[in-house]
Amino acid sequence: MTEVSAVLSWIFYDECPVPSDVDDILVPGEKAMHAYKTVRDVAVFTDKRLIVRDAQGLTGKKAEIYSLPYTSILMYSTENGGMLDFDSEVQLWTKLGVIKISLKKKVDVRRLDRIIAEFILK
Repeated sequence: MTEVSAVLSWIFYDECPVPSDVDDILVPGEKAMHAYKTVRDVAVFTDKRLIVRDAQGLTGKKAEIYSLPYTSILMYSTENGGMLDFDSEVQLWTKLGVIKISLKKKVDVRRLDRIIAEFILK
């Protein structure tokens, strides 16, 4: 197994409606459940995986899509914000390395904790 540290990092700004165009990349029977705004696009939690769409380029028409099946997550941790540091953090240990997700103050870290647990522990 290849070891990679801090493979990716994302920032979630706020919960948002699941975009309708995400249906184009779902497999039959897969359901989009929750979505979060990222720097330029969206992260969607389905009942099978986490999909992060990252718009690129000046116009944002080019997009890179990351797909993380929950079966790839070995462990995760969450850290809530404090008095001076309002941002929270989620770390996902996967088969390839660690994915860090910073959560801005509008994101409820405990709600996200429950969402991740619900899908990983099924």
